[in-house]
Amino acid sequence: MTPGPAVPFGTGTLTFTDGATVPALGIGTYRMGQAASSRQREIAALQLALDLGARVIDTAEMYADGGAEQVVGAALGGGRRDRAFVVSKVLPSNASRSGVMAACERSLKRLAIERIDLYLLHWRGATPLVQTVDAFEELVRRGSIVRWGVSNFDLDDMHRLFELDPGARCAANQVYYSASRRGVEFDLAPWMSGQRMPLMAYCPFDEGRLLGDRTLAAIGRKHGVSTAQVALAWLLSRPGVIAIPKAGSVEHVRDNAAAPNLHLTAEDFELIDRNFPPPKRKQGLSVV
Repeated sequence: MTPGPAVPFGTGTLTFTDGATVPALGIGTYRMGQAASSRQREIAALQLALDLGARVIDTAEMYADGGAEQVVGAALGGGRRDRAFVVSKVLPSNASRSGVMAACERSLKRLAIERIDLYLLHWRGATPLVQTVDAFEELVRRGSIVRWGVSNFDLDDMHRLFELDPGARCAANQVYYSASRRGVEFDLAPWMSGQRMPLMAYCPFDEGRLLGDRTLAAIGRKHGVSTAQVALAWLLSRPGVIAIPKAGSVEHVRDNAAAPNLHLTAEDFELIDRNFPPPKRKQGLSVV
């Protein structure tokens, strides 16, 4: 199949409280770096995303035991580091003060960069939050990271975080969010919006389940676009959201890149709401 034209990423942006602005559509790396046979394909996908105007690349020390960070590091060659907003995450098992410091150094080495733009606690564990936050603040002072945040934190976790003196400096919260998994809309997303804190949405295709959804497919046929573009366009229409779909091939990158340019109609939104109603009660976070 002949590759389609390289469509630049859309112009929608999100601004952090410190003034840093990034495109609302980024790229994730979950399950990258697991096999040598796919390494060059994954690097090419990340590089194309950056060349088309993406900035946010999300990864974690957990992904392929650091293999995904190595893929990201390789993709940042050729002068692409200055175009990238690199996000990585520390495991809860490394969330003590000394553990965070050591884990960050390992991630920096695998990424082959001097600083991480956004460093997240992957999920809350047994380590007291004060230790993790103290370590994050020290990493900022040292210049090893620019800003820090959390992942998979529900509203009660965010309240506990904000009880700490530096808690309000949390730059982002990364959670599972898609048209079919809308639990965050009940209370977490509105609270974050009130804090002007970007919500980073992972699994925007609900681990692939949305790609076979008949409602989204019908909307896609009407607009002449893919089901994936409809799912992403819906997510990007939500206020304060940065979407980070994984795209392990250049074909998927090209398809995703066009999503911000898709303008869904009021009828489209009504159909999606009918198929996937917004939550009417508190729901627990979906987690991968």
